Amino acid sequence: MSRNHKAQYPDELPLGELVEISEPTQPAGRKRYEGRYVNLRPVDPQKDVADLYRNSHGSQAKNRIWTYMAYGPFSDELAMQAWLSDCKASSDPLFLTVTSKELSQCVGVVSFLNILSQMRCLELGNIWYSPIVHHTKINTETIYLMLSAAFDRLKYRRVEWKCDALNARSRTAALRLGFSFEGIFRQHYIIKGRNRDTAWFAMLDRDWPAVKSNMNRWLYSDENNISLAELNQPLLNAIGSEPGPYSSSAS
Repeated sequence: MSRNHKAQYPDELPLGELVEISEPTQPAGRKRYEGRYVNLRPVDPQKDVADLYRNSHGSQAKNRIWTYMAYGPFSDELAMQAWLSDCKASSDPLFLTVTSKELSQCVGVVSFLNILSQMRCLELGNIWYSPIVHHTKINTETIYLMLSAAFDRLKYRRVEWKCDALNARSRTAALRLGFSFEGIFRQHYIIKGRNRDTAWFAMLDRDWPAVKSNMNRWLYSDENNISLAELNQPLLNAIGSEPGPYSSSAS
């Protein structure tokens, strides 16, 4: 049952808007998400490892997947299977395997994480895909399905996207997908022995209707080949999302 908290505060102090308090909900652990191009499902280590290892190891392009990740590359399939077993056992992050319907192969992994159900906020992260599906609609539809789960089904207020501030590909993807830039957390992590400054992006529930419409148009109905970045740019301009140039504080 919904309820409102009304505390007493001094009249002269500014306050945030009242938020309706609802029962906390979380992404379902065994939930599957199906789109036109992808299926997202819970990780199955034995079933998934052959595809995932083959599609993410064995070439320079594939090895680049792991540059900014906290894990990988893996020495062999068994090592990757052990990692996938840890993924399966985890509820936060809540990992999903991405399967290309066209290729009938597992082509990547994503997760919901930092799930703050009482605050109605979560993050999309641990996102990686094989180069065989780069420059396709796989990532866009995957994120579309995850955002729809967060905003439409769970009624969350905020979804975050964070990445290494030097990861230009991820930063570009965040803006293209409609996330607004919020700043840099300097010296946020140490990843594989190296400093990581973290770029923060977010999307709010009030942003989602416009982003959802743009994603639907780009994924399923646009015949004019307008880029998703162009479709979402007016929204980002209105928010004032200006990431600007960046160089590491450790350089």
